[in-house]
Amino acid sequence: MSDYILRCPECRTGNRIPEDKAGRTARCGKCGKDVKTDILLTQTPVTVTDATFKEIVLNARLPIVLDCWAPWCGPCQMVGPVPDQLAKEWKGRALIGKLNVDENPRTAGLYRIESIPSLLIFENGKLRDQLIGAVPRREIIEKMRPFL
Repeated sequence: MSDYILRCPECRTGNRIPEDKAGRTARCGKCGKDVKTDILLTQTPVTVTDATFKEIVLNARLPIVLDCWAPWCGPCQMVGPVPDQLAKEWKGRALIGKLNVDENPRTAGLYRIESIPSLLIFENGKLRDQLIGAVPRREIIEKMRPFL
């Protein structure tokens, strides 16, 4: 078994959560607030919209890779299965989000998404890195290594 690190939604302190306790409510070691750990069980990409961007991405308690794509984009369709696979592999360590740029122009404009697919890496509410274009799986893994 291994432990996960999950940020408290209140004070943003990282809390160590044993793997066998994932899915239960924990208590923050610093501020004492309840920390829901169900997010550690997420194995599929999460749909992100302009309306949910702040809640899902900026307030994420795990590092998050935001896949910015569009349904008409050929390279997006080629790369599409990779985030799905990584969501399973990174369960409890990182989240994968998917943002349809055609349906969510505010967020796409805010982060100047001019080429798709684009992968934005966020940690603790801040944009830390990005990948632009249809990059191979190994390159995504390498960019995420410092955040896992």
